[in-house]
Amino acid sequence: MNSNFGILQRDFKLKAPDRKKRSHPKLDFSRRKLPIGLGFALVNLGLLISPSIISNPVQAAEQIYVSFGPIEVSLPIAALEVYAKEGRIEPALAAYTGYLTPEQLEQLKQVLVARVDITPVAIAQFLYSPPGEIILRRVGQIIETKARQPGFYAIRAALIKAAADPEGLTLLNVLREFPTYGIRINSSRGFEVIDELSNLIQQTGGAIAAVEQQAITEASAQSPVNFSQLLDLRQPGPFSNSKQSFTLNDLRRNRTFPVDLYLPTFSSGLAPVIVISHGLGSDRQTFAYLAAHLASYGFAVAVPEHPGSNAEQVQALINGLVSEVASPQELIDRPLDIKFLLDELKRSYGGQLNLQRVGVLGQSFGGYTALALAGSEINFEQLQQDCGLENNSLNLSLLLQCRAEELLPAQYDLQDKRVTAAIAINPVGSTIFGQSQFSQINIPLMLVAGSADTVAPALPEQIQPFTWLTTPNKYLVLLEDATHFSTLAASTGSVPVPPQVIGLAPEVAQEYMKALSVAFFQTFIAGESDFQVYLSASYAQYISQSIIPLSLIQTLTPNQLTGVTAAGASQQPSWLQP
Repeated sequence: MNSNFGILQRDFKLKAPDRKKRSHPKLDFSRRKLPIGLGFALVNLGLLISPSIISNPVQAAEQIYVSFGPIEVSLPIAALEVYAKEGRIEPALAAYTGYLTPEQLEQLKQVLVARVDITPVAIAQFLYSPPGEIILRRVGQIIETKARQPGFYAIRAALIKAAADPEGLTLLNVLREFPTYGIRINSSRGFEVIDELSNLIQQTGGAIAAVEQQAITEASAQSPVNFSQLLDLRQPGPFSNSKQSFTLNDLRRNRTFPVDLYLPTFSSGLAPVIVISHGLGSDRQTFAYLAAHLASYGFAVAVPEHPGSNAEQVQALINGLVSEVASPQELIDRPLDIKFLLDELKRSYGGQLNLQRVGVLGQSFGGYTALALAGSEINFEQLQQDCGLENNSLNLSLLLQCRAEELLPAQYDLQDKRVTAAIAINPVGSTIFGQSQFSQINIPLMLVAGSADTVAPALPEQIQPFTWLTTPNKYLVLLEDATHFSTLAASTGSVPVPPQVIGLAPEVAQEYMKALSVAFFQTFIAGESDFQVYLSASYAQYISQSIIPLSLIQTLTPNQLTGVTAAGASQQPSWLQP
């Protein structure tokens, strides 16, 4: 799951209010990250504006109303506009700005005028899709019309009209274009969301602390190793490689897709094989750096491009050529792409490749693909439990996972027995697989999490599922402060992702992936046991850098997370329930 979420995602800060102070109309901003930020949260609000809303003149919003129990306060939108454009605080606004620090006031100004470069057509196309409508419906529970009606249609109208404004799509323009006299904030529902977010932040922080403490414990129990005297796996290996590109055509599924194959140059023996599966809205280039690196260590690396969920699909959505960013069928087609690719590699390269023991690495939607190939079946019972209309989860990845409910319930046979080890980076699977299916994986598996991942959050999508694994060779890698995009290299074909969404020092995260993937696949695919020493908490400590601290653990029990998930137990989703 990549650019389609990333281009609309930003980090904004908010603090959960003290319940005892809710009767006081105090604005409270501080440094808390929201999983859906203004940039793409606005774009994700929704579409399907009726012609009457666009063509008929309506009165624009003039006031924002917020109720705190029996108290209702209002704020003129014009006062926000004067402050945003002139820096002048009018009396109507002064009553609230006294609660903000100078830094927070400046942040407010930037939030009001921050421009999102996106066209009305692009907004419309995205929000015709089911995920867009779901997000719009949820936001409409908080942002209402003056008459206390859900803001679904009004928000949609405001977004499209604001995107058509010469000044571009900004929060201020969205407020001005709201097609009713007043905008009402449903503070009751808003506080519920804030509380849910606060609980999730606390639980995630506790889980990360538990992983880091476990890494310290494991490192202290391991025999000392002088890694400075060993091979540096972050550096290229001894083999040069050549890249071949070709196109495969699966006639049975009427599906054509390109493949890049990186072949190491050595004179004898069959090369072990690794397949890399990209994420949603991405392409083959985002992991070209890793493919070339693995090839330098003697692996043949095949990188297919999944046609129904790649960057080209996202661009087609923006251009109005398709109606959704990925159809539910992609959940089936992606693993089948890999199976068909392996069949074709055997037919065309059988004399050069060892296809009896294949490794798979995938990121985000590609992580799902890797888990499916490793033995997890789609869990329709879990989907029914987690994907009800009442589910307002802050886990954005459920927007993708719950699309599986539209599939015909069946056993789709997505596993491939040739896949004997897998790495899943930022994978999604808590609901589409659930505990019962994670426990079915019996091959070596590495899960990689980023603590700042707001698309596939670390706690529900990687840390908790790690405790469900029963395979003896399992590894959890945590990249602290890494985002959903930190391990991805730039690609000319993918939809651009803003630097603030990518996060700090992606080159560091990519160096980690180079070293750990070589160690993992040398150990479990190439059968080189000498590399297993690198799959340890102590090695992770050795290569860890302060800008993105690295932890690696091999064990974590549900009991170690019990204290973490105790807070807010009454609101726990299924993935946090004991």
